[in-house]
Amino acid sequence: MRPQAFIFDVFGTVVDWRSGVARDVSRALPQVEPFAFAAAWRARYQPAMERVRAGGRPYVALDELHAEMLDETLAAFGARMTPPARAALATAWERLPAWPDAPDGLARLRTMAMIAPCSNGSIALMTRLARYAGLPWDCVLGADVARAYKPQPEVYLAAAAALRLAPGAVMMVAAHNDDLRAARAAGLMAGFIPRPQEHGPGQTADLSPDGPWDLVADDIADLAARVSLGVGR
Repeated sequence: MRPQAFIFDVFGTVVDWRSGVARDVSRALPQVEPFAFAAAWRARYQPAMERVRAGGRPYVALDELHAEMLDETLAAFGARMTPPARAALATAWERLPAWPDAPDGLARLRTMAMIAPCSNGSIALMTRLARYAGLPWDCVLGADVARAYKPQPEVYLAAAAALRLAPGAVMMVAAHNDDLRAARAAGLMAGFIPRPQEHGPGQTADLSPDGPWDLVADDIADLAARVSLGVGR
């Protein structure tokens, strides 16, 4: 069955967070190695969300967590910033470049079904990022809608419910096998796209699908072509 909607992981799957964050870091903090700083900032992502998932703190938008993680990363690197410069750098996640195949691939896919992000990013963050990167979403779904963070099942189920679709009519697309496992457990279809440069040279994780996903494609353009032809792998 062709999905009636495709929902996407964004950071890493649709946009290149590593180079985008490193670019802003290099401008704001020329004294640090920008890719190392970007990786260290991103490494705090899951632990920060886990406190929310585990009930250790109420739900807060990822924008706030990014700012807190930035403060921790600055301290780890022994770097200091003025408050205005720090506030500007905290929004680097709104200015990430799309992978080259993403805008046109999404536009083609949108002629066949609804498309939306299902991200841990807030509605505000995802909207600004879509405008920056040229991502033609129909709407914005994800953490702010569910007030929870992936891979909690309510995030995927809330996205389907917001579209008034059964979970089985929606495909989650991601470059991360763990995201797809959680979506599949919640009853959604799953589509895998590898992003072997997400973490830079030497990446070892998520280079290939490790589950019986419904669709495996080279990139988003290939995904759209496969959907058009009805080809899963």
